[in-house]
Amino acid sequence: MKLRAWLGRRSPGAERYGWTQLLGDCSGGVIAALIALPYGLAMASLMGLPPVLGVFTSILTAPVIALFGRNPVLIGGTASATVPFLALAARQHGVAGAAQLSILASLFMLLFAVTRLGRHMAKVPHAVVTGFSCGIGGMMLISQLDIIFGLATPMGRSAGTAVGQLASVVERIDQARMIPLVLGLSVILVATVAARISPHAPAPLVGVVLAFAIARAFEFREKEVGMLPAMLPPVVALSWKWKDALAMLPSAAALAFVASVNILITSRVVEHFRGRHKRMKASDADAELGAYGLANCVAGAFGAPLSVGIPARSLAVVRCGGTTALANLLHAAVLLVILWLGSGAVSHIPIPALAGVTAWMGLCLLDWSAWRRLPKMTRVDAAAFLLTAASVLAVNAVLAVALGCSLYGAHALWARLVRAAEVPRTV
Repeated sequence: MKLRAWLGRRSPGAERYGWTQLLGDCSGGVIAALIALPYGLAMASLMGLPPVLGVFTSILTAPVIALFGRNPVLIGGTASATVPFLALAARQHGVAGAAQLSILASLFMLLFAVTRLGRHMAKVPHAVVTGFSCGIGGMMLISQLDIIFGLATPMGRSAGTAVGQLASVVERIDQARMIPLVLGLSVILVATVAARISPHAPAPLVGVVLAFAIARAFEFREKEVGMLPAMLPPVVALSWKWKDALAMLPSAAALAFVASVNILITSRVVEHFRGRHKRMKASDADAELGAYGLANCVAGAFGAPLSVGIPARSLAVVRCGGTTALANLLHAAVLLVILWLGSGAVSHIPIPALAGVTAWMGLCLLDWSAWRRLPKMTRVDAAAFLLTAASVLAVNAVLAVALGCSLYGAHALWARLVRAAEVPRTV
């Protein structure tokens, strides 16, 4: 009863929490962890940090986010949007420098929450949010093509734009290999069929299990998750010198802004796919930033990179039927178990199978219903939708949101000028 009461506070409607909801939270948490593992390793490596720190970001931040966050199925973790900032800090000052930047950015996020700036960042038009969702879906799909076609491993990819990654895959498509393609496509096809049969089925998990079985049955030798160190990283010894801290403030403020926009937009995308199309309360946006700010202070103390909202993991929870913050806690717990028991079955899951999960999530995020509604949208909504989606692929997610929103500003200014010109001049 105590668990049910806590879940009821964390998620509306959870007072009817039963075995179906528990299965959804459990399967969603497992799949989110399986997605988080290769992503966390790859992102931390791109930052120049020990790869396992990217996994500990999720483990350390999930309990705080689950306790204080407002969106129960918004799953956080290390993301590509933060790579340029933390990579520069790590290159100049090592792990301690990246940790200092993460902590300063976390303090800025707490400042945004206290000064109620989060509610203003959350006022993004629905067409921009939908375009952002589709763009992120396309980016997730493209980011996994090299692995599915057997052209590279997650640890060897660059952090370029999605368009650049797609061009690279097309150039090397003649080098594609059959085995990773079979594993990746089997996950996508089986997950699609499972989701059609039952919307609340743990579709990605079914796909991963089948791909694992195929790999073992035919003795496919593809890169696997492998063993990982299970020890909690030590607290980073930080030397707070005023000169260094002041020099980092501009980067920390920019990183905090990027992370905050990412969190709030991803939260709205997740709510959209949960079937909740009402805009979040103003106070919820501020509280969400406060939760992530506090969680990232904890992660930064151990040198782990900043945590932001991750669409792939959050959507995995939704697609598996997860409804409460328990899925977030289980996602962290499963990651911890994977690290602790790295020599078990999980360590033998083929990387192409996990790439298939992420690619399937990307296909789900493309939101085909939005494309069908495109002819019925107003011109400004359609333009903002298309510009945001294209900019996510061609530039980056944060600039894409800024460009999409700028169209509405330009449209409002033009409408005002037209009205002013139509007013008869009085002599």
